[in-house]
Order: sequence, then structure tokens, then C-alpha cells
Amino acid sequence: MVLLEKIIALQRNAANIRNLCILAHVDHGKTTLADCLVASNGIISSRLAGKLRYLDSREDEQIRGITMKSSAISLHYRQGEEYLLNLIDSPGHVDFSSEVSTAVRLCDGAIIVVDAVEGVCPQTQVVLRQAWLENIRPVLVINKIDRLIMELKLTSQEAYTHLQKILEQVNAVTGTLFSSKVLEERAEKQKEEEKDSETSSGEQVYNWSAGLDEADDSNLYFSPDQGNVVFASAIDGWGFSIQQFAHIYSQRMGIKEQVLLKTLWGDFYLNSKAKKIMKGAQAKGKKPLFVQFVLDNIWSLYDAVVNKRDKEKVEKVVASLGVKVMARDSRHSDPKVLLSAISSQWLPLSQAVLAMVCEKLPSPLDIAAERVEKLLSVGTRRFDSLPEQTQELKKAFLQCSSGEDTPVIVFVSKMFAVDTKALPQNRQRPLTQEEIAQRRELARQRHADRLAADLAAAESSKDLTHLGGMPQEDQHEGLSTGKLISIYSKPDEEQEQSETFIAFARIYSGMVRRGQKVFVLGPKYDPTQGLSMLPDGCSASDSVPEVPHLSCCSMESLYLLMGRELEELEEVPAGNVLGVRGLEDCVLKSATLSTSPACPPFIPLNFEATPIVRVAIEPKHPSEMPKLVRGMRLLNQADPCAEVLIQETGEHVLVTAGEVHLQRCLADLRDRFAKIEISASKPIIPFRETVVRPPKVDMVNEDLGKQQKVAIIHQVKEEASQSRSSDTLHVDSSGLVTLTTPNRLATVSIRAIPLPQEVTLLLESSSELIRSLEQVNLSLREGKGLDISIRTLEAIAELKAQLESLLQGRKWRNAVERIWAFGPRRYGPNILLNSVEGYQRPSVWQCLGRGGQAGAQAAVLRDFDNSVVSGFQLATLSGPMCEEPLMGVCFSVEGWDIQSSALSQNQDTMEQDSTSHDTLSESKADGSGKACEQVESTAAEPSQARRRPETASADCYGPVSGQLIAAMKEACRQAFQAQPQRLMAAMYTCEIMATAEVLGRVYGVLGKREGRVLHEEMKEGTDMFIIKAVLPVAESFGFADEIRKRTSGLASPQLVFSHWEVISSDPYWVPTTEEEYLHFGEKADSANQALKYMNAVRRRKGLYVEEKIVEHAEKQRTLSKNK
Repeated sequence: MVLLEKIIALQRNAANIRNLCILAHVDHGKTTLADCLVASNGIISSRLAGKLRYLDSREDEQIRGITMKSSAISLHYRQGEEYLLNLIDSPGHVDFSSEVSTAVRLCDGAIIVVDAVEGVCPQTQVVLRQAWLENIRPVLVINKIDRLIMELKLTSQEAYTHLQKILEQVNAVTGTLFSSKVLEERAEKQKEEEKDSETSSGEQVYNWSAGLDEADDSNLYFSPDQGNVVFASAIDGWGFSIQQFAHIYSQRMGIKEQVLLKTLWGDFYLNSKAKKIMKGAQAKGKKPLFVQFVLDNIWSLYDAVVNKRDKEKVEKVVASLGVKVMARDSRHSDPKVLLSAISSQWLPLSQAVLAMVCEKLPSPLDIAAERVEKLLSVGTRRFDSLPEQTQELKKAFLQCSSGEDTPVIVFVSKMFAVDTKALPQNRQRPLTQEEIAQRRELARQRHADRLAADLAAAESSKDLTHLGGMPQEDQHEGLSTGKLISIYSKPDEEQEQSETFIAFARIYSGMVRRGQKVFVLGPKYDPTQGLSMLPDGCSASDSVPEVPHLSCCSMESLYLLMGRELEELEEVPAGNVLGVRGLEDCVLKSATLSTSPACPPFIPLNFEATPIVRVAIEPKHPSEMPKLVRGMRLLNQADPCAEVLIQETGEHVLVTAGEVHLQRCLADLRDRFAKIEISASKPIIPFRETVVRPPKVDMVNEDLGKQQKVAIIHQVKEEASQSRSSDTLHVDSSGLVTLTTPNRLATVSIRAIPLPQEVTLLLESSSELIRSLEQVNLSLREGKGLDISIRTLEAIAELKAQLESLLQGRKWRNAVERIWAFGPRRYGPNILLNSVEGYQRPSVWQCLGRGGQAGAQAAVLRDFDNSVVSGFQLATLSGPMCEEPLMGVCFSVEGWDIQSSALSQNQDTMEQDSTSHDTLSESKADGSGKACEQVESTAAEPSQARRRPETASADCYGPVSGQLIAAMKEACRQAFQAQPQRLMAAMYTCEIMATAEVLGRVYGVLGKREGRVLHEEMKEGTDMFIIKAVLPVAESFGFADEIRKRTSGLASPQLVFSHWEVISSDPYWVPTTEEEYLHFGEKADSANQALKYMNAVRRRKGLYVEEKIVEHAEKQRTLSKNK
């Protein structure tokens, strides 16, 4: 067992620290591998490794058999020198991929685990990408090699080719990531070169692959001869790297170790006559060295111990390997026990993996400068544009020193809740002999007192209630009084204290001490602003002025994370992973802590899974609502991916990444955070509303005749125009809607046009970029300057160019320049186009170039421009079909007239606002007596202004700007309804691995749930099929369970949110042509999927649903006929 003092001593040597996480697809053996590594430190028994799953400390993790949260443990390893390994085990299930992001940020390296049978799975690709994006170095463990022997029954030669294929698959994923990065950098260089050589004429032929040829990718790929691959079977406790066998055979055969290292993996064989290693094993039909020297030995061991149970052969093997086997192991009825006893001594897995980790993964001192710059350049800011003091912090990162004057920089990647009883200070310690005797005496005395005090029970209870009001200092006197008081303390306080939040953090620089005060930097904190507002050399312990997004807090306790245990520490040096208590009031989910206000916040974590599954939650007993609210607040803090919202309807909504995640969140809420009975609604499925181009064929694939088509449209238009008062609204046959405000002072004409699908996808993927574009435009409108990085400007220019290339054709001529706004929330996938003749407003793209003219152009904005945009934002936020957001719709404003009286009225109201504002500001200076008089007089002025005859028409309708917003919203909705409307459903990509015999059942379940298979392929060398399908989120609940039931657990799906897809059926469809009447009947009451979804949403929101309900069914039949 490793002592705490040893680990504390090792923490000071940053060169020998390794921070690493274990990443893999679900069920590939991460936690079993972690168990073997934990067992090497004596924390658990090596017999229990793989069965105990030590790092899965939650009860539901043990029941389900999957990891649901990332947990850390510190291990010690000696290989010449002594090393400290901070190991983080992470989940593989797609619902918990946010936990992977929190783990990856704190590490410098990662162990990627791949199942030898299943190979590279969807989540393997995701974790490789996450490791790549965070710039951390991976090493590979190919696990479950025993399955190749026991399940697939492969020969050693077949297993070798199978392992080669797996390595190729992993390297292909890494290669794709690398080449995309190289090409990006190459393209940036090319742009710079073009700028320099703009004068040179003549066309240049550009070779894209040139950059790839030059780039060095030798250290990138996994190859056993480089020492970054371990072959293992974690459940049997063995694993090896080629180095171990090279070392064994160099001594036995007298061949140099270096030669064996290069030839043990690859197309080499041993020529036994010439005693030479030669190339070309495959061509000559010889056994490769890896098969002959390595795999054959392992295969024969399995054959002797498990398959044939040949005692004599086993004894020979044991003798030749020089391992000791206990008698009870050799007599055990399960041959696997004997096998793991032999193999874990012969090829110990922990030895192979930890040696590879210490040799191949970087220490905190080796952090790449590129990674530091990436972490520090947040948002649109470029690292070079940050203040000098901030840029100097890069040195602190790279040195990773723990000196007195080094600034402390800590990143908190997540907060996790721990039972307060589990904290080291509350843990029970073993009692000494004296204390045991004392307790015995106390118990006897208490028993005697209890017998005597039966009569005086009422008086003693009064005394106790009096004790309950004692000050806190006195409460620690005597054990018994403390216990009695705690019974009578408020139950709320008790609940508050039952869970304590610990921050999961990594120190990048400086020495952190218990009780130390630090700045907490919010994600929007700007170091330039902070440095200008704070005095020089100020620290978090000083009383500092208020700075936006900056707060101070003290680290109450520091903990060493030891899996299920926590150990208290006084100070922790740089380069270590630790737990911090006392930050729950300052940190929500993740944060950057520093003693220097020059430190910028780190870039936000990149989560692969988007939360999509929503449920409304309410307590069983309404009186417990405050407990639920507090519980949801704690859950929001404890889970990196869950979101908690209160909707306009007052519902408390929990948003999670998937069904398993939802079940875990509800269980946590019920048992840990709220501790009340809760009821959750059925999942709230999100939809989007859109318009499409008029269809060419009807529902029975007959060509629509032009006259009929026009007739239908007219019919719809007539219905629409009858439903609204026609004096303010006019709908054109081409779909142009003209609407006048109630006071007849403003008119808008709007047409809804469907956006091409590529444009919608582009806008949706560029939402962050559009948001920063909006911020830039806002600051330009206010006349402020904003320092934007060149990279952001280039990205904006690229977005504009992409939009221009996608919006081609007569109807989209000049459309990109005429974009007025994006919506909803100013960054959504809908566009407002300015098609008003003679209205030249400043472009959305004004930050590209034209910097000098920005001020002059700001005046060109028409009055009420903002009202039009606000109306558009409201219309796109909730559509007319079922109040869901719009997507892929372009609203073109083709006419906008405002009468001059409206403008003058607007100026009057603005003047009144300004005068009242001025008087109020003067009154603040003059004193309270005058202020009252002036406020009274200003209050009287507008009432006189209101009585003016010119503005009498505006009285009952309110201000013009508000009317215009409402008119714009209504016009957009009417224009939307004048086009063919469709619902869009959220879709999951579903990857299912299944064997051939259950394939039909998988297809059955998919078909029943509106799923669509994209492709299926058979995995080489196995009987497994990989099916890739899309499935509507609305149909996905219970899907995983149903597939498991139908296939007897042989197939398990992975669901990841993918995209939005238009549901082809029209929810408002009624039969119109003769063929449709023949096919569908007059009522056409066959199931309309879109209508079913739409009505479900409308019913949930309390909107009107058109349904025929039979009442008084007995009156419907004639009773006399049934006699």
C-alpha cells in the first residue's frame, strides 16, 4: 500500500508526474484496466481486479455495468525512478461524453482502449478526436485479446492479421485528423503568400498534398515497434508490449534487442537454418516473428489451461516461466483462475501499461506552447492581442514551477457532489483503548440515567429545546449534548450539509495552499478591462473594486483524489490534479482560478453530445417546490452536461443528453439533491417548423395539374383571408402578405421563401460565428471599437463567401449583401432579407473592410429598423403550426411604408423620454425636495402631450414601435402560412452492432419506429454487422431496451443527435384530386405522422387541437333495431 506521505513527496517533482485519462467506447474495458493499475498499488486485491470495478463508486454504475462519471486516483510506480500517475477513468457511453471532455482537459496524455473483437467503434473515433482537439498525446491498449482465442477461435496467424487491421483502423482515424490540420495550416500559409505576391501575375497551380509530404507525422501513429501499443486482456490480468518480448528473446537467442524491437512487429520471419531474421514472411508463407515468438506462446498457454486442462503441460509451462502458483489456484474448478494466476505473473498488465505511460506520455513540464496559446485565447481574441502581462503568463505555464512569486493558475473542469460523511475530517477514526473504556462508562451511566428519567421526560424535552438555541461555540461541548442538539436543528440545514461540492481541478502554475484566496474568472472576463480597473499588484485577499465577471473566493480544503476516498492536503504544487472544497458559491460548472487578474479565462470545454431530451419536473406534493428548486440547482452544478431551465409556462425543465443520462439525473434528484418524490413528464420532443417549395406531385404520385394547383392555393388563401379582418391584411396569390398596423400609419409587405438545405446547415453550424458577428455590429453601431482577431474576420469572410456560393440564381441575386438579420435570438438558421426599394441600410458584414465609413453609415438606419428586426425575431422563435422555432425560412421584406405622422410621434416620445431622463439626472444632483417637484412636472407633461389631436389615433393602440413589432410578427406568420408548411423532426444517428442471426429483429424494431437504415457492413474477420440508421428522437424512447429484449442482449445501439429532417407529409393535407379520393377515401383518416406530432405538441402547450370526440355514444344508435 502506498503511503500518503510518499505521494505528497512525489507531487513536488513535476518531471515525474503523468496526468492521464483512459478513453474508449462503452464496454471496451476501461474500468477493468483501471482496476489492474489500482491493484498494482495494493489498494485492492489483484484477485478482485476486474470484478470490483473500484472506480465505479456509484450504485447505479455497478448495477448497469457502465461508467457514468469520470473519477481520479493517484498511483505510484517505480521504474528506475519513482513516478506519480494521476489516472482519470472516463465513461464510454455516448450520453456521458461530456464527462470525457472534463477529464481530457486536465490531462497531458490518454490511454485509448480498443476491443480486439469490435475494433474501432463510433465512440472510439469521438474520443480520439477529443484527445486531438485538446492537444494531448495518446497511447493505445488493444484489450480483450482472450476473446480472439475463446470466442472467435482464431489461430495465432489469423489473430495477427486481425490485430494489424485494428491498428490500421485506429491510425486511419488519427491520420484523417492530422491531414485536416495540416491542410488548414497550409491554406492559411497560402493566403498569406497570396497577399504578399498579389503583384505577381499568371495563374498558379496549387498542389494540396504538398503540405502532407513535408509534415512530420512519424510520432503520430500507433505502432508496436515505437512502444506506444500494448496488447492486453485486462480481465485475465496480462498485457505486454513488444519491448518485453524483445528483452526476453535477446537474452535467450543472443540477437540484439534493438534488432528484435524493429522486427518483432512486421513482415519478418526467422530463417532457422541461417539463424537470421529475414523480410518477406507473407510472400514465402512463413510465420511472422510476432506469431512465432509471442502469440503462439499465449495461444498454447490458453490451450493447455482452459481448453484441454492438461495438468502435466501446465506444470511444464509454470516451471519454464518460473512463476509460483498457489495450490488453491491450481485446484480451482474455474480454469480462468489458474490462467490469470499464471499470466498475471508472467506478463503483468500494470507493468506493461505503466512503463509505456511513463516513457511515452509527456510530463506537465512538456506542455506544448501551441496548447497554452489555444487555452488562453478565448472567443474572438487572438493570443497576440492580449495584454503583455497576460502573454507573460505563457512562461509560467511552460515552466510549471511552484515558486513563491509564481502566479497560481488553476482550471476547474467540473464540480462533483460528495456525501459530507465521506470527507476526511468527518471520517471515523479507530478508537484507542482509553476511549473505548470511556465510551463503555458513558453508556452504563446513560442507561442508569434513562431508567431514572422516565418520569421527568417532559421537563428534559423543554431543557433540550432551550439547548437548541445555544450559540455555535458551545455546541461542541460534550458528545451527548452535540448529538441531542443536532436532532433538534432545522431539517433544511441538515439537508444543505448532506452533499458537499468538490471542484475537480488541475494546477497549471504556482503552489496552491489551503485557505488561499484566488480570483475566479468568469467565461466572459476580459483581462484588459480587469487590469485597467484593478490597482497594480493587487491580490485576491485585498478588497478589490467590482470588475465584471471577476469574483474572489478562498479554497477551504484541498484533497488528493483517491477513487472513492479523499485525502486532505495542506498544499499542492503545480502539475497536479486535485479536489478543492469551498468553491460552490463562485463556480457553477467550470472556471479558471488565478492569483493574477491578467490571466484570461480558458477556452470553454468542447462537448461532443448536445443535450436534446427534455422533461418537465414537478414535486408529488406542491408544498415541496422549494426543495425541488434547490435540488435542481445542485444537479445543474453537479452535472457538466445537464441543463435546468424554467420555461415561460413556469415548468421546471431538465435537459439531458439521452435516455440513460436522464434516468441518472432523475435518480440523483430524487435520492441525493432534492430528496423528495418527484414526477417527470413524458419527454418533451423538440420540433422545428419550415416551409418547402410547392410539391410537383400529389400524395398518390400523380402530376399536379396547374389549374388544380392554383385552385387549391386560392382555396387556402380565401380561408386565410376570411379568418383575419381583411381591412388590415391582404394575401396575394403569389404568397406576398401585406399588413397594416392598427393605427394605419405603417404597412409591411413580406414573402416567405424556403432556404436551400445547405444554407440552413451552414447557418446552424456557424451559430457561434454569427453571434460574434452580431456583437461586432452592435459595438460598431454604438460607435465603439472592438479588437477582433484576424482568424475571426477570416471566418466571417469565409461564411459570407460560402453563403454567396450557395445562394445562386435570379431570386437570390445580391441576397447576401441584403441580409438584415438572422433569427431567432439573432443567430439562428433563418434570414430576414431587405428587399425594400430605396432603403440602403448598413450591411451585416460591415466589419469586413469599410472600417472608416462605419460611423457615417450608422445614420442611414431608418427609424423603427429595430422594431422590424424584433418582430422577425419573435416570429421565428415560435411558428404558427405549434409554437416551435422556425428553421430554414427566409422572410423577404418587399415593402415598408411609414407615414410622417408616425415618425413625428416617435420623435415626441423620444424627446419626452430624454427630458424626463435629464430632469431625473439633475434631480439627483440638486437634492430630494426639488426632485419631487420636477418629477411631478415631467409626469404632467406627457399627459398634456397625449391630449394633442394629431396623436389621438395612437392613444388606444400604444406606441408605433410596439405596433410595428406586432404587425411584423403577424405578417411573418401569415407569409409562412401562405407557403406549403412542414414540420422538422430532430434525428438521431443510430449505430448498432449485431450478429447475423438477430439482424432481422433489429430491422423490425427500426421499421416500427420510423427508422431508416443508411447502410450496413460486415466487420472483417467477425460475424458482426454494423448498421447505421437514422431515427426520429420522438420515437427513440425505450428503443435501446426494446432492441436488447428482442435480440436477447446481442445488439446495443448508440444514439447521437445528428440533424433536423423535414417530415415529408403535410400536416394540413386533405384529399383534393380524384385519385386521392379513390386512394384515401373522403375522410382520409389514415395516420398522418406530421399531424400526430403537431397535435401532441399543441396539446402539451394547451393550444387548440382540432379533434372529433364522440360524446353520448349510446345516442348514436337506434335502440329499436337492436331488440
